[in-house]
Amino acid sequence: MAGIKFAFKNIVPLIDLSIGLAKRVDENRAESLTILYCNFGDFSQNLIDASLGQILRTSDAILSYENHYFFILQYTDKYGATIVKDMFEEFFASYIESSMSSYPIDGDTALELIEDLQANISTKLSTDLLFLDKERLS
Repeated sequence: MAGIKFAFKNIVPLIDLSIGLAKRVDENRAESLTILYCNFGDFSQNLIDASLGQILRTSDAILSYENHYFFILQYTDKYGATIVKDMFEEFFASYIESSMSSYPIDGDTALELIEDLQANISTKLSTDLLFLDKERLS
């Protein structure tokens, strides 16, 4: 099992595609997808790659910007995303800075979800990920 890697520049269209699929399949608009952010700054690329291959499903999308990883987890609510984050922490035997945003409760579009995620990261982790600014992603 392993997620599929995408170029970070495709984060907005990939989230929009995932939202479109969720809307088509889930008319009840249940919590259909979660974007999980993890900061893997302290780990080697080989170790990160090993963790991705062991933990993620083939339906999970992986996008990274330097040591910042974003996972689009289809049909996963925040509880399920927390389990994924806990699996990373167990794999690395270390605390992982993380945050998450879910469709539709945290936003209806990619930009709304990214804004929510960025606000959560700024508040919870005291980190401003300027590369997530709406103007840079549009």
